Amino acid sequence: MRILLSNDDGYFAPGLNILAQHLAKVADIVVVAPERDRSGASNSLTLDRPLSVHKASNGFYYVNGTPTDCVHLAVTGLLDELPDMVISGINDGANMGDDTIYSGTVAAATEGFLLGVPSFAVSMSRHGVQHFETAARFMVGLVERYQKDRFPPPVLLNINVPDVPFEQIQGTEVTRLGKRHKAEPVIKSVTPRGQTVYWIGAAGSAQDAGDGTDFHAVSQNRISITPLQIDLTQYSQREQVKNWLAL
Repeated sequence: MRILLSNDDGYFAPGLNILAQHLAKVADIVVVAPERDRSGASNSLTLDRPLSVHKASNGFYYVNGTPTDCVHLAVTGLLDELPDMVISGINDGANMGDDTIYSGTVAAATEGFLLGVPSFAVSMSRHGVQHFETAARFMVGLVERYQKDRFPPPVLLNINVPDVPFEQIQGTEVTRLGKRHKAEPVIKSVTPRGQTVYWIGAAGSAQDAGDGTDFHAVSQNRISITPLQIDLTQYSQREQVKNWLAL
């Protein structure tokens, strides 16, 4: 089993290192990750400059680009063989509901999926993680399950793990994405040199967090697993748009 690991927190992130240590016991792994934190990079590709790849002392490869760049580069040119699986994470913080649109963690997995590789994004339920080990142990079990019984492609799963000790996990739940309230306003400030700058405001609180959502599962100390697809077509409005244009 050959697994490509990536993330959006950077190749030095503790979640990535812990995941790599655990998965190395059950698979051959290669890590290709951003050289710095690229959280919120979404599915962006770097097209305005060339990318460089370097190898860290621990054997990880790091790229001066986005999470999507890392997986695209690895699958389409850097690796000698196509990986059997792409895993992105373990992210320091949740990627639930609307977060998945912006998430670099989910984007790295999405790129693997678009290139035909079964892909998984794994995140912890909050920032300032205390229990990366919980998610790492779960992912080892998931990989072992996949080795024995390969789920038919296409596969893109978004996994969120409660930040509790492994023994406190109350099982898993296959969920749908919840939805957040509107994001908080930007934060305006002035630099010491008098320049006005803006910080992006915090994500909105959970709005749709009822039974069956990723938000609800994690709140009950269950691991949320959401199958994702990449089809943005709003099918229900196609006839409506046709009629509107015909007026």
